Amino acid sequence: MASTTHYLLLILIPLFAAATATATFPDSLSPSPMPHDHHHHTVSNILSSLGFQQLSTAATTANLSTPITVFAPSGSSLITCPTCSLPLLLQEHSVPGLYPLHFLRSLAFGTKLETLAPNRCLTVTFSTTSRDPRIFINGVEVTQPDLFNNGLILVHGLHGFVSHLSPLSCNVERMSSLSFDSFPSSVSSQSSIMRFMLKDAIIRLRNSGYSIVALALRVKYAEISELKTITVFALDDVSIFAIGGHAYLSNFRFHVVPNRRITAGEMVSLPAGTVLPTLDGEQKLVVTTAGGGGVSAPMKINYVRIVHFDLLHNSRVVVHGVSVPFPHMHHLVTDDQKGFAQMEQSRGNCDVSGSGGVCDVIHDNFAPAGMRMGNIEEHQGL
Repeated sequence: MASTTHYLLLILIPLFAAATATATFPDSLSPSPMPHDHHHHTVSNILSSLGFQQLSTAATTANLSTPITVFAPSGSSLITCPTCSLPLLLQEHSVPGLYPLHFLRSLAFGTKLETLAPNRCLTVTFSTTSRDPRIFINGVEVTQPDLFNNGLILVHGLHGFVSHLSPLSCNVERMSSLSFDSFPSSVSSQSSIMRFMLKDAIIRLRNSGYSIVALALRVKYAEISELKTITVFALDDVSIFAIGGHAYLSNFRFHVVPNRRITAGEMVSLPAGTVLPTLDGEQKLVVTTAGGGGVSAPMKINYVRIVHFDLLHNSRVVVHGVSVPFPHMHHLVTDDQKGFAQMEQSRGNCDVSGSGGVCDVIHDNFAPAGMRMGNIEEHQGL
């Protein structure tokens, strides 16, 4: 598990893009283009003076127009791609309009920028692990920001280059760098429906600021796709970066309720003490504060606030947002509570066949693992 967690943390920044907006530069703010020959000569000279000799040569034949921002790949990186078309690569690394560093940092995580190559987009992501976020373009870091800016041409230097872009790079709903089994045009079996809905959830999470959770679902795809339904309690990318990620990713299965699709309406109706099973075997979740209390008394599970209900849902998957990772709890179930659960089972409301169903109810017989109840809220800062 630790190695998987470290792997996720190492690759999460470069791989993810999850926002729905495509950024364009307003036509009203764009000055009239220069005549083609003079403009190409200008871009070529600028790139040459900055040390981007190969791009400088490509600029003489690439179809460019101003104002323009060029994300210039290093010359050493281009050597590793002898089959790349440099004029096309330059178009794919160039976007209409001026995007200085401070403006790139103001964009939403995963914002798409239309390039000068038709139907090709770059994706802007960033790291929030430092005071000054590092900007990435399709996973390649901008290491030399604002190298040149004369009001018509702006150049950023990249630590590498972006491979030729896909025709789907501008299509948020279809874009995915993940690998999935193909789905038949007519989805009929239960397992096929679950796989389709899981794929849908993963792509939508990636595009809405929950890229790390999307990757965690992909890693567990084989296991989760065999379930009928799931409820996931998710942290957004910014929160995971803020806490270091390990506490959530190493216990991701503890944040997934199997074979239960608990939407907001049902969630807020669960009484305090309700036990929810998880993919983490014997480890259960406990409703510690029932819903319906409003802002002054928000619903809590394992003493953690539910901050976004029905963040995402389809016919098989529901995702709710939480404020921090769940702490583990120890609880006891009395004979009376087992009797209550059996009564609920007889009504067809749950399954208590040896695993502790969602309607197993306990009252005061629970506490965080290794902690006294009186200290848990202070510990969590909730």
